[in-house]
Amino acid sequence: MSLLLLIPLSIGLGLLGLCAFIWALRNGQFDDPDGAAWRVIPPDQENETEGKPDGKLAPDTEDDNARRGV
Repeated sequence: MSLLLLIPLSIGLGLLGLCAFIWALRNGQFDDPDGAAWRVIPPDQENETEGKPDGKLAPDTEDDNARRGV
């Protein structure tokens, strides 16, 4: 009995998600994925961060690995 409700509901939600995705494609939501990422970084830091890993994200990683014997 519950499958009679859940199957159409899941198909409907899947179609709703597909419609939302198609709407986003047609309205240019995915046109510039890299631009938004670089807009949060100040212009004076662009050259410093390009191609280099940021050591500030996990400063104690090496210490933890040394303690565990890795």
